[in-house]
Amino acid sequence: MEEDKANTIEPQKGVKENPLEGPKQAWTHLELVRQKSPLIQCITNFVSMDFMANTLLSAGASPAMIHSVDEIPEFTPKALGVCINAGTLTPDWLPGMKLAAQVANQSKKPWVLDPVAAGGSSFRLKACLELLALRPTVVRGNGSEILALFKGCLDSNSKGVDSIHDSRDAVEAAKSLAQRNGSVVAISGAVDFITDGDRVVCVHNGVPMLQKITASGCSVTALITAFVAVDPSHAVEATASALAIFGVASEIGMDMARGPASLRTLLIDSLYGLDEATALGRVRISRLCLEEQ
Repeated sequence: MEEDKANTIEPQKGVKENPLEGPKQAWTHLELVRQKSPLIQCITNFVSMDFMANTLLSAGASPAMIHSVDEIPEFTPKALGVCINAGTLTPDWLPGMKLAAQVANQSKKPWVLDPVAAGGSSFRLKACLELLALRPTVVRGNGSEILALFKGCLDSNSKGVDSIHDSRDAVEAAKSLAQRNGSVVAISGAVDFITDGDRVVCVHNGVPMLQKITASGCSVTALITAFVAVDPSHAVEATASALAIFGVASEIGMDMARGPASLRTLLIDSLYGLDEATALGRVRISRLCLEEQ
């Protein structure tokens, strides 16, 4: 449930910068969220509910933490996007997650899966694979979570929510998973990678201290849901925009933070107050050339 960021974020071999398109698209997506205030249903873990809701609110979206099977048939069609997070997964919650995904599909609404610690236990892996089979619009996880989904097996070295793999280690698995499942796959790490199985986009924003804030990864998944909800036909671009904007907010917050607790608050404040000039100057989105991987 934490975001993985290395101490330094440097452009990598095979990466080509586009100095204009990435920042402009990120700002446009944030403006759309602020204008439309999309209703985002979140079925998520107890640890992350507060941070996720405040992240969505600070970006301009409207969060709804609704997970009851009794409410989903009526409520989910009203939402513009659904975020499903497997953090504190229990057998009681899984039917609601599956139903929400099915209703979102029937309503032609995007939904995003966060397969938290997918390789940590047999129950968790089976549940995440069953949710994956319902074809989420986007899957967002760290390197270890994406590799677990791709391989479909437990990781004997799993550290739960913490990734033991670099995000770049999972790029090929993410591409194959995207091609196989028809979902956009995003890998969080020192550099974030987003792929539809063909294109690979990189985001170079964020700070290492995000690793010390629980639910930072969960919260960026919620933000991805909001961005994709306002531009569902461009899920790759919307996902990259959300990761970049969240990363920029963390960078701004880090300039004033004294530690993880203050960074959490300052990140929310920075996301709320982010202006166009700052976004255009700080967003770093690039394209990974497949022939150079």
